[in-house]
Amino acid sequence: MSCLGALAMPALAQDALSVDDLTEIFERQKQAFEEAETSGLGQTRGLKLITVQDVTAESAAPVVATTDPSAAPEPQQIAPEVATTAPELAAPTRDGQGVSITATSEGAPQRPADPNRPLLAAASDAPMVFGQLAPELQVNLHIEFGFDSAAIADDQAPKLQTVCTALLAADVDRIRIVGHTDSAGSDAYNEALSVLRAKEVARRLIEDCGLPPARLETVGMGERFPFNEADPRADENRRVEFQALS
Repeated sequence: MSCLGALAMPALAQDALSVDDLTEIFERQKQAFEEAETSGLGQTRGLKLITVQDVTAESAAPVVATTDPSAAPEPQQIAPEVATTAPELAAPTRDGQGVSITATSEGAPQRPADPNRPLLAAASDAPMVFGQLAPELQVNLHIEFGFDSAAIADDQAPKLQTVCTALLAADVDRIRIVGHTDSAGSDAYNEALSVLRAKEVARRLIEDCGLPPARLETVGMGERFPFNEADPRADENRRVEFQALS
């Protein structure tokens, strides 16, 4: 079966794609993101960059606290931490309008040097730019999680290993892992769950496959981007998407 033929099927069928198929798609994704980012148009064939409010992509790399080597603290004192604190999931608002992922800092918010490069990490109060790929360029896995949980069943390991092998073969430098849900449940619940599931997939790829954490970032989109728009509650909308940003 050809790559394009396989991708014409629902997201559930993409679990059967081979390493070669996935490698080819990741290469095409990288090219699409590069073209969209450098053209200044915000889109290219198979990809459209759109802004999403109240969502932030998080790096999977741990935040390492650093100290000022010139400081001379008293014994048993710890030098002030200068690194931004790790992003954390904020609690749902009382009105149920959703949750957001925020990063806090004792200093001023750090903004990207070039605001015209939308795929770079932005300040927590800025909208995120998300790459909406055409179905033929998407890589979606239907990963079985525990009910109301981000725990991944052990029998899902082969699916993740296949994706990992393809990412390594395609020499992807920056990988975005996107959690998606169906429309059952509240917006706040779905977004929070999608964030946790994306993070758990990233953890498994790091621990079981050896992907460097610095190359991974995670984001939860909840029910915003259903694969099956005609049926927002369809099974194929509950998925984890992989995007090769560069």
